[in-house]
Amino acid sequence: MAKYGMVIDLHRCVGCAECLIACKSENNVDEGIFWSSAIRNMSGTFPDVKYEFIPTLCNHCEAAPCTIVCPTGAMFKDENGLTMHNPELCDGCQACLEVCPYGNISYNENAVQAFWNSEKAAIPEGTATGRELQELTGETIPYYNPDREATYDGIRRPGVVEKCTFCDHRLRAGLEPYCVEACPAKARVFGDLDDENSEISRLLKENQAEVLKEEAQTKPKVYYIGR
Repeated sequence: MAKYGMVIDLHRCVGCAECLIACKSENNVDEGIFWSSAIRNMSGTFPDVKYEFIPTLCNHCEAAPCTIVCPTGAMFKDENGLTMHNPELCDGCQACLEVCPYGNISYNENAVQAFWNSEKAAIPEGTATGRELQELTGETIPYYNPDREATYDGIRRPGVVEKCTFCDHRLRAGLEPYCVEACPAKARVFGDLDDENSEISRLLKENQAEVLKEEAQTKPKVYYIGR
Protein backbone atom coordinates (compact mmCIF):
# COMPACT_ATOMS: atom_id res chain seq x y z
CA MET A 1 0.00 0.00 0.00
CA ALA A 2 1.07 3.56 -0.66
CA LYS A 3 1.18 6.47 1.74
CA TYR A 4 -0.04 9.32 -0.42
CA GLY A 5 0.88 12.98 -0.04
CA MET A 6 1.25 16.15 -2.06
CA VAL A 7 3.88 18.87 -2.38
CA ILE A 8 2.85 22.34 -3.58
CA ASP A 9 5.68 24.56 -4.81
CA LEU A 10 4.66 28.14 -3.99
CA HIS A 11 7.55 29.48 -6.07
CA ARG A 12 6.07 27.85 -9.17
CA CYS A 13 2.43 28.63 -8.33
CA VAL A 14 1.18 31.74 -10.18
CA GLY A 15 -2.18 31.96 -8.40
CA CYS A 16 -4.21 31.27 -11.54
CA ALA A 17 -6.79 29.18 -9.59
CA GLU A 18 -6.93 26.50 -12.30
CA CYS A 19 -6.73 23.94 -9.48
CA LEU A 20 -10.02 25.25 -8.07
CA ILE A 21 -11.75 25.07 -11.46
CA ALA A 22 -10.34 21.62 -12.29
CA CYS A 23 -11.45 20.21 -8.95
CA LYS A 24 -15.00 21.48 -9.39
CA SER A 25 -15.38 20.03 -12.88
CA GLU A 26 -13.76 16.68 -12.05
CA ASN A 27 -15.68 16.08 -8.83
CA ASN A 28 -19.06 17.67 -9.67
CA VAL A 29 -18.64 20.08 -6.76
CA ASP A 30 -21.67 22.25 -6.13
CA GLU A 31 -21.92 26.02 -6.29
CA GLY A 32 -20.54 27.71 -3.16
CA ILE A 33 -18.57 24.61 -2.10
CA PHE A 34 -14.83 24.19 -2.70
CA TRP A 35 -12.87 20.99 -2.18
CA SER A 36 -9.88 22.91 -3.53
CA SER A 37 -9.52 26.46 -2.27
CA ALA A 38 -6.86 29.03 -1.41
CA ILE A 39 -5.68 31.40 1.29
CA ARG A 40 -5.29 34.89 -0.15
CA ASN A 41 -3.38 37.60 1.70
CA MET A 42 -2.51 41.11 0.62
CA SER A 43 -0.21 43.41 2.56
CA GLY A 44 1.65 46.70 2.11
CA THR A 45 0.70 50.05 0.62
CA PHE A 46 0.55 50.78 -3.10
CA PRO A 47 2.82 50.60 -5.02
CA ASP A 48 4.75 48.36 -2.59
CA VAL A 49 2.14 45.62 -2.30
CA LYS A 50 2.60 41.91 -1.64
CA TYR A 51 0.00 39.36 -2.72
CA GLU A 52 0.11 35.82 -1.34
CA PHE A 53 -1.84 32.89 -2.82
CA ILE A 54 -1.63 29.58 -0.95
CA PRO A 55 -3.63 26.71 -2.51
CA THR A 56 -5.44 24.54 0.03
CA LEU A 57 -7.31 21.25 0.10
CA CYS A 58 -7.95 18.46 2.58
CA ASN A 59 -4.59 17.70 4.19
CA HIS A 60 -5.40 13.99 4.63
CA CYS A 61 -3.83 14.27 8.07
CA GLU A 62 -2.20 11.23 9.61
CA ALA A 63 -3.85 12.14 12.93
CA ALA A 64 -7.09 13.39 11.37
CA PRO A 65 -9.37 14.77 14.11
CA CYS A 66 -12.42 14.45 11.83
CA THR A 67 -12.10 10.67 11.88
CA ILE A 68 -11.79 10.63 15.67
CA VAL A 69 -14.96 12.61 16.44
CA CYS A 70 -17.20 11.14 13.72
CA PRO A 71 -19.89 9.18 15.63
CA THR A 72 -20.90 6.97 12.68
CA GLY A 73 -17.53 6.11 11.12
CA ALA A 74 -18.41 8.08 8.00
CA MET A 75 -15.00 9.79 8.17
CA PHE A 76 -12.26 7.17 8.09
CA LYS A 77 -8.68 6.45 7.05
CA ASP A 78 -8.21 4.02 4.17
CA GLU A 79 -5.35 1.62 3.49
CA ASN A 80 -3.38 4.28 1.60
CA GLY A 81 -3.59 6.87 4.38
CA LEU A 82 -6.31 8.92 2.68
CA THR A 83 -8.94 10.56 4.86
CA MET A 84 -12.16 9.41 3.24
CA HIS A 85 -15.88 9.98 3.70
CA ASN A 86 -18.79 7.57 3.32
CA PRO A 87 -21.96 9.60 2.62
CA GLU A 88 -24.18 6.59 3.34
CA LEU A 89 -23.00 6.58 6.95
CA CYS A 90 -22.99 10.38 7.42
CA ASP A 91 -25.75 11.71 9.67
CA GLY A 92 -24.90 15.36 9.02
CA CYS A 93 -23.93 16.15 12.62
CA GLN A 94 -21.02 18.33 11.39
CA ALA A 95 -18.73 17.35 14.25
CA CYS A 96 -15.96 17.01 11.67
CA LEU A 97 -16.40 20.64 10.61
CA GLU A 98 -15.98 21.77 14.18
CA VAL A 99 -12.65 20.00 14.73
CA CYS A 100 -10.98 20.45 11.32
CA PRO A 101 -8.31 23.14 11.88
CA TYR A 102 -8.18 23.93 8.17
CA GLY A 103 -11.83 24.56 7.28
CA ASN A 104 -11.66 22.11 4.38
CA ILE A 105 -14.92 20.24 5.02
CA SER A 106 -18.23 21.50 3.64
CA TYR A 107 -21.87 20.77 4.52
CA ASN A 108 -24.67 20.37 2.00
CA GLU A 109 -27.58 22.12 3.64
CA ASN A 110 -29.89 22.33 0.64
CA ALA A 111 -30.69 20.33 -2.45
CA VAL A 112 -27.47 19.94 -4.39
CA GLN A 113 -26.75 21.38 -7.86
CA ALA A 114 -29.86 23.59 -7.79
CA PHE A 115 -28.08 26.01 -10.15
CA TRP A 116 -28.68 23.56 -13.02
CA ASN A 117 -32.34 24.65 -12.89
CA SER A 118 -31.62 28.29 -12.13
CA GLU A 119 -32.94 31.07 -14.34
CA LYS A 120 -30.27 33.44 -13.03
CA ALA A 121 -27.06 33.88 -15.00
CA ALA A 122 -23.71 33.92 -13.22
CA ILE A 123 -22.89 37.04 -15.28
CA PRO A 124 -26.04 38.92 -16.38
CA GLU A 125 -26.14 39.14 -20.19
CA GLY A 126 -22.75 37.41 -20.22
CA THR A 127 -23.41 33.74 -19.49
CA ALA A 128 -26.29 31.34 -20.04
CA THR A 129 -28.50 30.30 -17.15
CA GLY A 130 -28.70 26.72 -15.98
CA ARG A 131 -32.14 26.40 -17.55
CA GLU A 132 -30.84 27.77 -20.87
CA LEU A 133 -27.96 25.28 -20.82
CA GLN A 134 -30.46 22.45 -20.43
CA GLU A 135 -32.34 23.71 -23.49
CA LEU A 136 -29.14 24.16 -25.52
CA THR A 137 -27.64 20.77 -24.70
CA GLY A 138 -30.82 18.75 -24.35
CA GLU A 139 -29.44 17.43 -21.08
CA THR A 140 -31.14 17.63 -17.68
CA ILE A 141 -27.66 18.04 -16.22
CA PRO A 142 -25.64 20.43 -18.44
CA TYR A 143 -22.30 19.24 -17.06
CA TYR A 144 -21.56 16.08 -15.14
CA ASN A 145 -18.52 13.83 -14.78
CA PRO A 146 -19.72 10.21 -14.41
CA ASP A 147 -16.20 9.02 -13.48
CA ARG A 148 -16.74 10.43 -9.99
CA GLU A 149 -19.35 7.75 -9.33
CA ALA A 150 -16.65 5.05 -9.31
CA THR A 151 -15.93 5.59 -5.62
CA TYR A 152 -18.24 8.36 -4.33
CA ASP A 153 -21.62 9.99 -4.87
CA GLY A 154 -21.52 11.70 -8.26
CA ILE A 155 -24.12 14.19 -7.08
CA ARG A 156 -23.92 14.78 -3.36
CA ARG A 157 -27.09 14.42 -1.32
CA PRO A 158 -28.35 17.15 1.05
CA GLY A 159 -27.77 16.80 4.78
CA VAL A 160 -24.24 15.38 4.57
CA VAL A 161 -20.69 16.72 4.54
CA GLU A 162 -18.12 16.38 1.76
CA LYS A 163 -14.46 17.12 1.05
CA CYS A 164 -11.45 16.42 -1.15
CA THR A 165 -10.58 12.75 -1.65
CA PHE A 166 -7.31 13.29 -3.58
CA CYS A 167 -9.43 12.15 -6.57
CA ASP A 168 -9.35 8.57 -5.30
CA HIS A 169 -11.36 7.46 -8.36
CA ARG A 170 -8.48 8.62 -10.55
CA LEU A 171 -5.89 6.96 -8.30
CA ARG A 172 -7.68 3.65 -8.83
CA ALA A 173 -7.27 4.17 -12.57
CA GLY A 174 -3.54 4.87 -12.22
CA LEU A 175 -3.96 8.64 -12.67
CA GLU A 176 -2.99 11.62 -10.51
CA PRO A 177 -5.46 13.95 -8.77
CA TYR A 178 -6.90 16.25 -11.43
CA CYS A 179 -5.60 19.41 -9.73
CA VAL A 180 -2.07 18.03 -10.25
CA GLU A 181 -2.65 17.24 -13.92
CA ALA A 182 -4.40 20.56 -14.63
CA CYS A 183 -1.83 22.87 -12.99
CA PRO A 184 -0.19 24.79 -15.89
CA ALA A 185 2.84 25.70 -13.76
CA LYS A 186 3.43 22.10 -12.60
CA ALA A 187 3.43 23.41 -9.04
CA ARG A 188 1.92 20.23 -7.59
CA VAL A 189 3.61 16.87 -7.13
CA PHE A 190 1.68 13.86 -5.86
CA GLY A 191 3.09 10.49 -4.84
CA ASP A 192 3.97 7.82 -2.33
CA LEU A 193 5.72 9.20 0.74
CA ASP A 194 6.93 5.70 1.65
CA ASP A 195 8.78 5.37 -1.67
CA GLU A 196 12.18 6.99 -1.14
CA ASN A 197 12.70 7.11 -4.92
CA SER A 198 9.46 8.99 -5.66
CA GLU A 199 9.52 12.60 -6.85
CA ILE A 200 7.64 13.77 -3.76
CA SER A 201 10.20 12.14 -1.45
CA ARG A 202 13.04 13.76 -3.40
CA LEU A 203 11.46 17.20 -3.11
CA LEU A 204 10.95 16.83 0.64
CA LYS A 205 14.59 15.80 1.05
CA GLU A 206 15.97 18.68 -1.02
CA ASN A 207 13.71 21.48 0.25
CA GLN A 208 12.63 23.01 3.52
CA ALA A 209 8.99 22.01 3.61
CA GLU A 210 6.20 23.53 5.67
CA VAL A 211 2.68 22.43 6.57
CA LEU A 212 -0.28 24.58 7.52
CA LYS A 213 -0.98 24.97 11.23
CA GLU A 214 1.76 22.64 12.39
CA GLU A 215 0.80 23.51 15.97
CA ALA A 216 -2.46 21.57 15.51
CA GLN A 217 -0.36 18.37 15.46
CA THR A 218 -2.54 16.63 12.87
CA LYS A 219 0.47 15.60 10.73
CA PRO A 220 -0.79 16.93 7.38
CA LYS A 221 0.17 15.16 4.15
CA VAL A 222 0.10 18.34 2.06
CA TYR A 223 3.48 20.09 2.13
CA TYR A 224 4.58 23.52 0.86
CA ILE A 225 7.99 24.43 -0.52
CA GLY A 226 9.44 27.53 -2.18
CA ARG A 227 7.60 30.04 -0.04
